[in-house]
Amino acid sequence: MSWNAKTALQLGRVSNLPTVWSNVLAGAALSGGNPLNANLLIFLFSLSLAYIGGMFLNDAFDREIDAEERPERPIPSKQVKAAEVFAAGFTLLAAAVMFSSIAALSWGHNVFLVILLTIALCGAIVLYDMWHKNNPLSPVIMGLCRVLVILIAGFAANDSPSSVLYVGAFVMLCYLIGLTYTAKQESLGEVKNLWPLALLAAPIVYGLFRSASDYQVIIATLVLSLWTGLALYLVRRRNPGDIPKAVVSMIAGISLVDALLISTVSSLPIATLAVASFGLTLFLQRYISGT
Repeated sequence: MSWNAKTALQLGRVSNLPTVWSNVLAGAALSGGNPLNANLLIFLFSLSLAYIGGMFLNDAFDREIDAEERPERPIPSKQVKAAEVFAAGFTLLAAAVMFSSIAALSWGHNVFLVILLTIALCGAIVLYDMWHKNNPLSPVIMGLCRVLVILIAGFAANDSPSSVLYVGAFVMLCYLIGLTYTAKQESLGEVKNLWPLALLAAPIVYGLFRSASDYQVIIATLVLSLWTGLALYLVRRRNPGDIPKAVVSMIAGISLVDALLISTVSSLPIATLAVASFGLTLFLQRYISGT
């Protein structure tokens, strides 16, 4: 058994990494800071390490369940040892804290708070990975992970972030709760209770509230509405494979939510980058499983 690039990419579910990058852009833009500051690149790297480390640990903690439900995953298929994945996952989380600290010190905004939030993010990631099966609060914990990414970027980019940052983080939390609830049902091939999916509409409602005559927000809201509607159609249709397709579609949709949030602060170039992250996620999901 040995590591190779394919195994690492599968374990890290790197096809979804662009959604982390758009989260970082959204946090910086919503705070009123400069999303194009060079220090943001270090945060993109740091929080990417946190995401990949979390995905590694997810497989390591789920190895027994995957042996029954997803035997093709790297650990149950004997491509790599669980102990190695545990070691790699925790090492990546430690590296994420280190690089976030470097970026925070370089940028100079809310340094201590940003470091604490990064540690909190890593803690939330481990908590989710350890205790997401049969835990009714796991969608909230997963949502908090994305909220923390947005807040880390926001506080790093601005000493006194705009209140819009907190609103955007809450909207993302709602979307992630609905998404994660659906993902928890993936192995069942159906979603037994549909009411949590109503939370997926939170960004759309927010977009309608903020749209007024702003064409950027109107277009972003329309695109997100159509994409979310397609995912919900798959959930409702429930043909074989529809739930997994809906889940990866919703994951890619995280970047569309970011684009909508960014558009509310009139940052068209940054919103365009978030849309590009959506497209890149869809492209990568064709080659590397997003779940």
